[in-house]
Amino acid sequence: MEETNDFISTFIKEDLSKGRFDTVRTRFPPEPNGWLHIGHCKALMVDFSMAQRFNGMCNLRFDDTNPAKEDSAYVEAIKRDIQWLGFEWADREFYASDYYEYLYNLAIVIIKKGKAYVDDLPEEEMSRLRGTSDPDKHETLPGQNSPFRDRSIEENLDLFAKMRAGAFPDGTKTLRAKINMADPNLLMRDPVMYRIRREAHYRTGDTWCIYPMYDFAHPLSDAKEKITHSLCSLEYEIHRPLYDWFIREAEVFPSQQIEFARLNITQTVLSKRYLLRLVTEKYVSGWDDPRLPTLSGLRRRGYTPESIHDFINRIGLAKVDSTVDIALLEHCLLQDLNKRCNRVMAVIRPLKLIIENWIPETVETLTAINNPEDESAGTRPLSFSRELWIERDDFAENPPPKYFRLFPGNSVRLRYAYIVTCTGFDKDPSTGEITAVRCTYDPATKGGNAADNRKVKGTIHWVSATSALKIETRLYDYLFKMEKPMDVGEGKTFLDNINPNSLEVIPEAYAEICLAAAVPGDRYQFERLGYFIRDPDTGSDGKPVFNRTIGLRDTWAKIDKAQK
Repeated sequence: MEETNDFISTFIKEDLSKGRFDTVRTRFPPEPNGWLHIGHCKALMVDFSMAQRFNGMCNLRFDDTNPAKEDSAYVEAIKRDIQWLGFEWADREFYASDYYEYLYNLAIVIIKKGKAYVDDLPEEEMSRLRGTSDPDKHETLPGQNSPFRDRSIEENLDLFAKMRAGAFPDGTKTLRAKINMADPNLLMRDPVMYRIRREAHYRTGDTWCIYPMYDFAHPLSDAKEKITHSLCSLEYEIHRPLYDWFIREAEVFPSQQIEFARLNITQTVLSKRYLLRLVTEKYVSGWDDPRLPTLSGLRRRGYTPESIHDFINRIGLAKVDSTVDIALLEHCLLQDLNKRCNRVMAVIRPLKLIIENWIPETVETLTAINNPEDESAGTRPLSFSRELWIERDDFAENPPPKYFRLFPGNSVRLRYAYIVTCTGFDKDPSTGEITAVRCTYDPATKGGNAADNRKVKGTIHWVSATSALKIETRLYDYLFKMEKPMDVGEGKTFLDNINPNSLEVIPEAYAEICLAAAVPGDRYQFERLGYFIRDPDTGSDGKPVFNRTIGLRDTWAKIDKAQK
């Protein structure tokens, strides 16, 4: 993130000035149970950028303490996304699962201090005795001690060792911290430190049958790595007293937690739990579906790392959660793509245009500008012929008011070519569908040269039918119909807000032949249509597939102007 006077920087500067730490160490600690999304991106950039700003170091640590949901495939996907954003961690890659023995020994330290006990209560009874919040009275009900809370240190040590040895069935015993069952913070009411779970771990296999809970493993993993500033989103603020308690009672390095506002964006959901449902229940094609806010989905959609960096820098750091309009993210993307993308012409809903006074079989080579924002991008040749493809929307038999495109008797300019005048059209007698538009061209109007005195109000794009490349286009829209997908009525879920028209596949479109050289990841502006990226997929008959990244309209610029 860019250099700012945000509250985290101020906090770190104060620590350094008072000599609390000599080197800043942060960490990005994803759980490998899903793919990273744009919400993780904010935390990722804060963690890595703060370390860079203060000449420190940032660890990549996988908090992999839940074997039922974690997998090495998620680990590799997360690493790909972090590298795509431009961050490296060199030899600072760690796993909480590497610390299992260390964590087990720290649990013994806490037991020996009389601050932890083995509990036999089933999960339901434990939850009942912990107490719950009463929404009607706006108060937290008092908790009750477990009948096993006062076991002796010796008995707890013996039972905990037997838990590790596999002497008890799953779910029959837990190790709990002995804190305060009357604490108004429910997380401090004797939280579970270890549970029995005979589940093979993707890294440790069947070595362990007990696994540490996140709230126990996370702070002590930070301490193990001597993390000075554990930066996390605001929902973990309530966890901070427990974070501090485990560090204090285990008598380890004094890592400290600092919270900042999490990222929420309109028109999408930023929860791995909900994203997993979309993937597993086949509402999308996978974690990299271009409609998802996952970094892999955004990458496949055509987003650039630079646009995401710009977006995160613009929203900055705060201590209060808020929701950002997705139009700002799209604005950052448009700003970046406009500078970097070459222009080409493509027709995604083709209609034949026939130039009646053009000599048949004659092909002329014209010149087009690759990028008006970048002179160094140069020019490219265009083939112009008697038969062209134009957009179906660029012709109207009976035009509405202020329609400046083709209709009988009207003239338009063909981009980089000539002015043409519509002389008629062909229609399928059985369906009434327009099958071709006929016109004549004015040879004196080539490319809008200085001698061209004719003025027309419309300019349309085209592709030569003799040299066009057949392509498949995929037009993406928001996955959800509502700005806030989780705002649902009684008896409904966020799945009821899914937009049934979020993807339109057009199997036969046409583009300039130069796109035959495009490889997956190449980006272009299709003139008048938007920005597109070459997808890894191929369509029918081996046609290249191009995903629409975004249209050309900058909604945020209009919103920002109106607000000012």
